[in-house]
Amino acid sequence: MKRDFVTWHSDHLDKDMSVIVYGEGGLPFLAFPTQDSTAGNWEDFGMVDHIRDYIDGGRMQLFVCDTVDRESWSDTAGDPRWRTARQESYYHYAVDELVPFIHERNGSDALPIATGLSMGADHAAIVFLRRPDLFGGVLALSGVYDAGYFYGDYMDSDLYNNAPERFLPNLPDDHPYISLYNQRTMIFCVGQGAWEEDGVRSLRNLQGIFDAKGIHTWCDYWGPDVCHDWPWWFRQMDYFLPRFYE
Repeated sequence: MKRDFVTWHSDHLDKDMSVIVYGEGGLPFLAFPTQDSTAGNWEDFGMVDHIRDYIDGGRMQLFVCDTVDRESWSDTAGDPRWRTARQESYYHYAVDELVPFIHERNGSDALPIATGLSMGADHAAIVFLRRPDLFGGVLALSGVYDAGYFYGDYMDSDLYNNAPERFLPNLPDDHPYISLYNQRTMIFCVGQGAWEEDGVRSLRNLQGIFDAKGIHTWCDYWGPDVCHDWPWWFRQMDYFLPRFYE
């Protein structure tokens, strides 16, 4: 498997950020790691090896990036205004820096699929739902799509823009993004076992918004034995990845 570790100084974040590129071609996937993690997260916990047949077979080129969660969502003792601004800068890093890099390295016009696990699923949902013109779909596993879970009652414009459960209800019914959503593959999954309670609650809320807006999304709730952990994410990847190649 070809593996490249690439670092550059992000203009949006004013810090060095890294991405690991696996494979040499195929459908590009932008993968966000679990909370507070770095680009090595998917490799360290075995996900890259688990899906290596897609990569080695030239069907997938995987781009796993760093996060700044410790400066934004996770910094519960920090200044909320600074934290939300940091997340907004991270969003712009993803769409203004990572997406062009993916196109350059992938060498095709294929739109990347946004994917992530746990907090990474939140990031994947945010970038996809804000810019469906830049992404070909989303695969989000075990996210908590609820800004209040991380920020309590606090709200400002940056947090609003990074909270799909807040901005989607206000999307006009004739907004062109709704048509784009319905041209994409949108999959959200959560288990109903240990450490998944908030994920179930927030996804049911998000599903209600999708339904009300006529956005065709597959929201899948796995059983009470399915917990918030890597072995289940491996199985969910096995189940859902083929849907992006149909």
